[in-house]
Amino acid sequence: MKIKSQEDFWSGMMFIGFGLLAMFISRDYPFGSAMRMGPGYFPIVLGGMLILFGVIVTLTAFKFEGPAIEPFAWRPMIFLSVAFAIFGWGMDRLGFVPSMIALIVLCAAAGREFKWVEVIIMTIVLIVGSWALFIYGLDLPYPLYWER
Repeated sequence: MKIKSQEDFWSGMMFIGFGLLAMFISRDYPFGSAMRMGPGYFPIVLGGMLILFGVIVTLTAFKFEGPAIEPFAWRPMIFLSVAFAIFGWGMDRLGFVPSMIALIVLCAAAGREFKWVEVIIMTIVLIVGSWALFIYGLDLPYPLYWER
């Protein structure tokens, strides 16, 4: 048997791996029944469904032709991780607006194209929309800037 679709094969393996991990972690939890679910019921059932889905996807990799796997995109992974970490750290220390600016600019820099005019417009629109929704609309107690 020859793997015709590497993407399907490895995504199926990922589903199987996550399903096995869920079942392994919840192996000591009481299972219960469908009427009285224990803490292990959901992760074990979900893990079994993930394994079944993974087997189906893996088997399609042997039947249908698909594209090869492209190299891993390190730049977006690093930029997005740093952006979320700075946003989380900065919300309490820098305030809402500076944290949002850092988040939006770093997320935009994670892509292949970066145009300052588009990023500035997007930043203004997203900050105003987020302020209107979260601070004005939902009345969440986020400080706008580092001054309290």
